[in-house]
Amino acid sequence: MADILCMLTTLYLLILIGRFLMSFIPIAPDSPVAPVRSVLFSLTEPVLAPLRRSVPPVRVGAVALDLSPWIVLLGLYVIRALLGC
Repeated sequence: MADILCMLTTLYLLILIGRFLMSFIPIAPDSPVAPVRSVLFSLTEPVLAPLRRSVPPVRVGAVALDLSPWIVLLGLYVIRALLGC
């Protein structure tokens, strides 16, 4: 059972990192990569949206930094450590 949970947390980590990286790249709606981005966002948004509502963005100069992906990453790493992954 722990092996399956380790595999699932690893998969979600990769999905979250993929979303993070794709959020910096402007992708046209008709691009062949657009469906991949859409899938990544639809898989991560149900986890990130509640955090965004409860954790305000941190102001860094003129930029607001969203901490929700970092909190989820930290949580996944803690879960993986507890599982012994």
